[in-house]
This record gives sequence, structure tokens and C-alpha cells, in this order.
Amino acid sequence: MTEAVRLSEALTKEELRDLSTPSDVKAIASLAFNWALIVAAFAVPIIWTNPLTIFAAIIFLGGRQLGLGILNHDCAHHAFVSSKKGNDFIGHWLCGAPMNISVYAYRTYHLKHHKYAGTDQDPDKIFVKNYPVSKDSLKRKLIRDVTGRTGFRDTMMKLKGFKLKKHYPWLVFHVGLLAVLTAVGAPWAYLMWWAAEIFVYPVLTRVRQIGEHGVALNRDSLDPRDNTSTTLASWWERLLIAPNQVNYHLEHHHFAAVPGYNLPRLHKLLSSRGYYRDHDCISHGYLDVLKRAVRQDEAEGAVAA
Repeated sequence: MTEAVRLSEALTKEELRDLSTPSDVKAIASLAFNWALIVAAFAVPIIWTNPLTIFAAIIFLGGRQLGLGILNHDCAHHAFVSSKKGNDFIGHWLCGAPMNISVYAYRTYHLKHHKYAGTDQDPDKIFVKNYPVSKDSLKRKLIRDVTGRTGFRDTMMKLKGFKLKKHYPWLVFHVGLLAVLTAVGAPWAYLMWWAAEIFVYPVLTRVRQIGEHGVALNRDSLDPRDNTSTTLASWWERLLIAPNQVNYHLEHHHFAAVPGYNLPRLHKLLSSRGYYRDHDCISHGYLDVLKRAVRQDEAEGAVAA
């Protein structure tokens, strides 16, 4: 039997130091790429207005809303740019404001998730605690998301909890977005942002959460290889479901200080050195994630029938 590879054997201190060093060039390029896609998502249906371009724009906007959330997450870890103040500004204003997510409040909450992962004190455990679920249960959840029920509920909660002193960055973003779209003669395009947030963002977020912890084999284990998963995503999945390398969630839980743009390299090192051997912690695409999210006894019963 092959002896298990320890983390200290799979990665040297020098490699970890190099991987944990933020690159302002990579960070700004990533931020610019996300915003460029958002601009393009608005521009295409404004220039070529038809149901197909509008529908595609809404899908893309939902993916980029998630993308901004992931960059805000990286900033919350001070793992995006090299400056602490830079992380706070980018996270709060350029990534968090559009989705009404304060980088400061999110940081306080999210660090508890890392501290208590594998225990009942993990505040995120509630989102995935019942997985795997029945096929019907998963279908009901996804239908609630794509029909807007989840998004409408969350939007109403945001509006009911709105306090100008606390949430003014969100208001500034929406006033600015509507003003720009009105100035170019397309105020109607503003509704695409809300359509994406209500009908697309929730389902992408759910699938991402399932891929991160919902398909983990033992969420009560303190070993990240048991309580967290990584998904090897295709290019289109990275564009829509797993933007900004969020699919490398297992690597992130091992080393939260490693910027997202360095996580693929970290995964390659750990994988090539056998660190994941004997641990079923890697999903191969999000279709595989959804299959794993369904109880095996039901899946096996369906095959037998």
C-alpha cells in the first residue's frame, strides 16, 4: 500500500511563498477582463437588439456577477493585489458594490467558514448539509432558481434591509449604471442586470456551492480533502459557472493566501506529487458535480430498473 503524501512533502516553503505572492499585473488584468465582459454583455444587445442577444447577455451578466463576487472574495482574503488598502478598495467598490456585498462584512463572515470548516460551527455548512439529495429534490432546487423564486426572495431581502449609510455603494452603482445606459439611449438594458441577478446568478451560485462542499465525502472531517472539492472545469464552465478560478476550491482551503490566478498552478503541483491520491475530492466538470449531488442509492436503483 502506498504511503499517504503529506502536504509538507507535496509543496516546498519556497514554492508556497512564490504562489502566495500577489501580482498586481495579473490582478488588474483579471479585474479588467471581468468588467470588459460586462461592458460587452451590455454593448452587444444594444447594438444588435434581438431576443437572442438579450438572452445571451443576461446569461453572461449572471456569470460575471458571480465573477465579481469571487474577486470580492479574493480581496476579503487580501489575496488579490499586493496592497491591503488596494484589496479593500477593489473588493468594496469595484467588485462588492454591484452585488451589495461589503468586503468588510463579508471578510468577517467568510473567515469563520475557513476557521470552522469540517465542524458544525461552519456558517456555510447549512447551504450544503443535506447533500447528496434525491434527484427530485435537486430538480426542485434548480427550478426554483431558474424561475426566479430564489432570486426574487433574495432581492426582496436586500431591499428590505437597505440602509443608506451602510449600502450606499450599491445605490451608487445602480444610479451610475442606469445613467450610463440612459446616456447611450438604452435605459431598457438596465433591466438585464436585474434579470441576470434574479434568474441566472442564483442557479450558478447553487451549482458552485455544490461543487465546493456539497459533493465532499465527509463534511465533518478536518481534512480539506474530505470536506472540500475541486472541479476541473472546461473553458465555457470557467466563463459562466466557475469564473476567476473559483473551481479550485480545495486548493483555496489549503492555502487561502494564494491568489485565485495562482490556484491552477498550485493544483497542478499537488496533483502531480500524489497529494490527492486515495481521496475522491476531484469532480470532472459540473455535470459530474450534479451527478455526485444525487444520492447513489437512487442513481443505482435507476440503473438497475
